Amino acid sequence: MRGFHFSNFQPDDLPKGGFDELLKLFTQLLNYTAGDAGETLAWMNELDKQYKFTNNDYGMGDFIEDLKDKGYLKENPANGDMNITAKTEQTIRQSALEEIFGKLKKAGKGNHNSNISGIGEEKNADRREYTFGDSLDQIDMTASIHNAQINHGIGNFTLTERDLEVEEKDYKTLTSTVLMIDISHSMILYGEDRITPAKKVAMALAELIKTRYPKDTLDIVVFGNDAWPITVKDLPYLQVGPYHTNTFAGLELAADLLRRRKTHNKQIFMITDGKPTCLKENGRYYKNSMGLDRKVINKTLNMAAQCKRLNIPITTFMIAQDPYLQQFVREFTQINGGRAFYSSLTGLGEYIFEDYIKNRRKTVR
Repeated sequence: MRGFHFSNFQPDDLPKGGFDELLKLFTQLLNYTAGDAGETLAWMNELDKQYKFTNNDYGMGDFIEDLKDKGYLKENPANGDMNITAKTEQTIRQSALEEIFGKLKKAGKGNHNSNISGIGEEKNADRREYTFGDSLDQIDMTASIHNAQINHGIGNFTLTERDLEVEEKDYKTLTSTVLMIDISHSMILYGEDRITPAKKVAMALAELIKTRYPKDTLDIVVFGNDAWPITVKDLPYLQVGPYHTNTFAGLELAADLLRRRKTHNKQIFMITDGKPTCLKENGRYYKNSMGLDRKVINKTLNMAAQCKRLNIPITTFMIAQDPYLQQFVREFTQINGGRAFYSSLTGLGEYIFEDYIKNRRKTVR
């Protein structure tokens, strides 16, 4: 019979029972509840009633006890409230990294490669004869002895300067990154949750740098009416406030943080969904949400130009499709000499990951 047959939708990624499966759901929901363990467990109970992912052998009560025993939850003895632990915060970051960037194997001390060879830190395929001034650690002794045997024979072994073979190494550079996250009210307007993907990206980027590029630095700045730095530990609890968008303050703080970093490569990643609408002058807020306010825009563009003079490129991830906003971002990007992406929420992590890795391969002199 031709036509369509409709049935109840059954999600494929629902947990099938057991601690590990339920833990994945628990950490995912914590992103949406801003780290509120009690609210998360309440959601899980409601989902369990609907989808029945626990059973008679392992129920939600068993799961909660296991969370406590394994160090994921701690109970406040004064009021009985449940709070997540540092172990849970790390698990959330690792989960975000795997979800957005794929499972990345932990590497050694990670710095990014540049296109300059010489006395670097990581071996490459280039080989050459020894020249005066080369250091001993550059000499490939195995290859040099092999050359001597070929050139002079085994019976009368002689190692001369011309037998020495030097292996080139790639220079590696360090990168300092500031990730700016817009927490203005528009990040949750119109029924679209934009702050949760932004938090996931920040946690994944932090975990990536910590595990693969530990010499790099990452600072996180949030901006609404004002701007202030937060730590990676604060990310699960980050919420949108009743704020306007003071992009200037965010950029000013980000540039100040990067000035203190003793690295050549510096960059700013900015995640936002709207236009600058706020400034702070002489302790008072100047706000205008109607259109593009010339005073606010010009000061923000001047800050973009100042970052360019400091060799700090800004990569803007605009989570909005409005043509007049995109025109502002194009002008902002042109003045700074940075990059801009008009990203969907689902592709945000991949964009930032690719751009971070790409920028790490550049050396600023």
